[in-house]
Amino acid sequence: MKKFICLLVSVGMLLSLTACGRKTPPDTDLDKTDQVVELTVWGAEEDEALLQEIFSSFQSHYAGEASFRITFHPQSESSCKDALLADLEGGPDVFTFADDQVAALAAAGGLDPIENAEEIRSVSLSAAVDAASVSGELYAYPLTADNGYFLYYNKAYFSPEDVESMDRLLAAAAEAGGLFAMDWSSAWYVYAFFGNTGLKVGLNADGLTNYCTWNDTEGPITGVDVAQAMLDIAASPAFSNRTDTEFMEGVRSGTVVAGISGVWNAVAIQEAWGENAGAAKLPTYTCKDQQIQMASFSGCKLIGVNAYSRQPEWAARLAEWITNEENQHLRFTLRGQGPANTQAANSPEVQASSAIAALLAQSEFSQLQRIGGKFWDPVTDFAGSCALGNPSGASLQSQLDRLVEAVTAR
Repeated sequence: MKKFICLLVSVGMLLSLTACGRKTPPDTDLDKTDQVVELTVWGAEEDEALLQEIFSSFQSHYAGEASFRITFHPQSESSCKDALLADLEGGPDVFTFADDQVAALAAAGGLDPIENAEEIRSVSLSAAVDAASVSGELYAYPLTADNGYFLYYNKAYFSPEDVESMDRLLAAAAEAGGLFAMDWSSAWYVYAFFGNTGLKVGLNADGLTNYCTWNDTEGPITGVDVAQAMLDIAASPAFSNRTDTEFMEGVRSGTVVAGISGVWNAVAIQEAWGENAGAAKLPTYTCKDQQIQMASFSGCKLIGVNAYSRQPEWAARLAEWITNEENQHLRFTLRGQGPANTQAANSPEVQASSAIAALLAQSEFSQLQRIGGKFWDPVTDFAGSCALGNPSGASLQSQLDRLVEAVTAR
């Protein structure tokens, strides 16, 4: 009887509290699990399966704190900035982008400084931290430290000596009846011919415009010397000007036996060529009767948190989860991409990768990509003409003069 009376009193108190409009404290476990957190993520289309796996582990890890609805949308990392700045407030909460966009995104208010910056710095490679920083302040989470390019080759057709120079590489490819592929429709790759010649290109102090001396007519190597070297390469029957997608199509079909690309294709190339999959630094090429080591742009992929996110704390947690040691190692396992996390980068599996080894060998001849937007189209147009053998017949000097004028335009 006493228990029944106590129960009636308890029910009465509960009803009384409800009638007075009193609510459950907002930080109880009940409210946390009832909370629905909606996050939108942009990333490379080919990373979708990987990211869905990471989202699943994130939701499991935080299952007791909220319910999640995470939506993925494919977005090219190279053009992420332009897409995001077109509608910052309506943009994603979390996004992947190339490091050369970090300054512009920060300046436009798309990124805020990372709150736990020292913690992120302590677990990341110093080069990746530098790439994610603006004026010493960290604005994004380092994801990969492998955004560069090097040479892939099928060891069934080339010796290690063959891939040291472009001349021998093209000769061996032609002898095998195969093709060497390089994307001259991308100025990113075309930099390889100019980078170690003494000819310069880069970003001015204003952070927007470029300087460029690729049309210089004096010095040990002139712009025309480089252009003529490119024409000589394009004249080889083994040369093929191909986009990255077309390069991989040729690898799978067997028509392409060597080409320049990055670690994002390491897994697919290993699947196509098996034990014959080889990787090395870029070769030298003949220019003005001397051998010039091909250069490369280097960089990192970063994860950003939109400063206009409606769920900034959860977005930051997800960005940090995507870039933690475990998930960077998973990214390497599934996609072959080199980690920016120090512990993941130093793991035996990563250290044993031939693609990562080639990237590290090429890093001696690379520079961090810091280029204004007017660089890309003029260089692409110039290289496209070279790939076709200069069909217009216009002087190489005049073409280089137009290129420099356009690249340095204000």
